[in-house]
Amino acid sequence: MKNVLFVINTLGYGGAERAMLDLFDALDPGKYELSLFVLTGQGELIHELPRHVRLLNQNYKDVSVLTEEGRNLLMKSVLKAGIGKGLFLRRAPYLMKNLRMMRRTGKILPDKLCWRLLADGAPRIRKEYDLAVAYLEGGATYYVADHVKAKKKAAFVHIDYGKAGYTRELDLDCYSRFDQIFTVSDEVKEHYLEVYPEYEKKVTVFHNLVNQDRIRRMADQGKGFEDDFKGIRILTIGRLTAQKRYDIAIQTLAQLKKICDVPVRWYVLGEGELRQSLEQQIEDAGLRGEFILLGVKANPFPYCKNCDLYVHATGYEGKSIAIQEAQTLGKPILATDCSGNREQIRDGIDGRLCDLTPEALSETLLWMIRHPEESRKYGEEAKKKVLYHTKGLEQFLALTDSEIT
Repeated sequence: MKNVLFVINTLGYGGAERAMLDLFDALDPGKYELSLFVLTGQGELIHELPRHVRLLNQNYKDVSVLTEEGRNLLMKSVLKAGIGKGLFLRRAPYLMKNLRMMRRTGKILPDKLCWRLLADGAPRIRKEYDLAVAYLEGGATYYVADHVKAKKKAAFVHIDYGKAGYTRELDLDCYSRFDQIFTVSDEVKEHYLEVYPEYEKKVTVFHNLVNQDRIRRMADQGKGFEDDFKGIRILTIGRLTAQKRYDIAIQTLAQLKKICDVPVRWYVLGEGELRQSLEQQIEDAGLRGEFILLGVKANPFPYCKNCDLYVHATGYEGKSIAIQEAQTLGKPILATDCSGNREQIRDGIDGRLCDLTPEALSETLLWMIRHPEESRKYGEEAKKKVLYHTKGLEQFLALTDSEIT
């Protein structure tokens, strides 16, 4: 039996986290002894961890890092590493160099700096594994590269690497210590290789494993929307972060209501540090009760099943699990024409793509509302897509099962 360790930054209700759980289900517990270490020791998805996966964290908190309580716990971990273990001083040259680079680009990303501190300050795992897997960029990757003993190492990349703010200076050549790098889409691979062209021979596309039967089964469980609204329901699922561009979505709804002759509400399932700011933007736009932040739901699928349109208006993506879930449920989808999204949707065939502006989004939504039959056909076509790709899994298993040299 092979011993395999997975390391991930957090275990909240995110796409990468759910994709990892689906990967666990695809690995035979009779062949693989699976262990999981969550770098932050936080996340509410822990209750869905399969029984055959051993959690290595000793003081785990089932609290989302996107809530105020979760952010406070995370900050305590950063301070414990930075002050208690002296990493602010030891990593001072690294922190100052990268902070200066961020200032030059006009994009300060403190979370990217914190990942290095969390990785260096996290408890060490003494056991040596046959394979260690860093399932997310940043902290998990740094931890596996620098602090885990394994005969082979693999890293997963889920996002547009450069646009997400990662750089070679942040990474400190960590990817040189991995035997295989898996990207979740062809575009993610392309953008990753723009930063690391020298690793082309060890980069493989591993599409997220989507358990469509589970999604359809869970969509029939629970009520979903609890209001008695009779108009058009628009739904978006995603964390309340800058990447998801909810500011544009709010402006879009304000414009749509001026030109649409039927009632429309826009619902968002997700939580994040931008909640307070978005609530104020909703208030300022006069959309209270119409652009609705529902928070995180353990089962989002009844909401997706019962919405009229699914919208994914983001600045960039890797490969969106939320889009794949909406496709599984046959929903008409509008997404912005950006990296990641355009790889998942064929414009005018199984969904619509448009520019990331309130004007383009509102006009396309109006067209979809006024052409319900065409929109329904988009959803039916999306439902036919085969979303469970086995090639990446086969190569992952080949890495796991190969003789260790």
